[in-house]
Amino acid sequence: KVVQIGDSRKIKDGKDCQFRCFSASQEATFPSTYEKRKRNFDGLKNLKSSYDMANAIADAMPHNLGICRIHVAGDFFNQMYFRAWHHVAEWHPDRLFYAYTKSLNYWLADREHLPNNLVLTASRGGRLDHMIDQHNLREAKVVFSEAEADALGYEIDHTDELAAIPHIWNESFALMIHGVQPKGSEAAAAIKELKKMKVKFAYSKRSAKAGV
Repeated sequence: KVVQIGDSRKIKDGKDCQFRCFSASQEATFPSTYEKRKRNFDGLKNLKSSYDMANAIADAMPHNLGICRIHVAGDFFNQMYFRAWHHVAEWHPDRLFYAYTKSLNYWLADREHLPNNLVLTASRGGRLDHMIDQHNLREAKVVFSEAEADALGYEIDHTDELAAIPHIWNESFALMIHGVQPKGSEAAAAIKELKKMKVKFAYSKRSAKAGV
């Protein structure tokens, strides 16, 4: 997580940290990124209903939006907020919305009623991981090598297309470790090896992106 130390922000890795989220590194490095995300979160959490949240989200979306990745950083923080995105997707059937999530309880509570243009992928590595297998959810798993992905039988998504577009890929998949990793960690060693072997491990410029 990102913590405030004096006038600057630093990343504080938990004792069980296996790899560091690239968005946490962004927020520690770029104050404006942190402030924008915090302002969005604070504004939404203070609203009183899923419809109020949905209207605020819809008003902020660009008119030419085609594909929207929900949460470059963060996750669904309560059921009301999850349902707000449900409403937004229903209101805009010509647009595609997709998200990685560890908030599997919110997803499962509404799973039977979600519109087809709201595409979700379970992000393995959270306290609700048991629900992935229990409910046969499509997942994304961070791997440290191509061999690890092969052992799982997972394709590696380098562009977010596997995550975003169901008719391209509707199975679980892998994400290669990326971003700045803790010094001396297994994740940092993996990135060093990937660089040495000239293996692609960062998203390409073709990656689907969102501004919400």
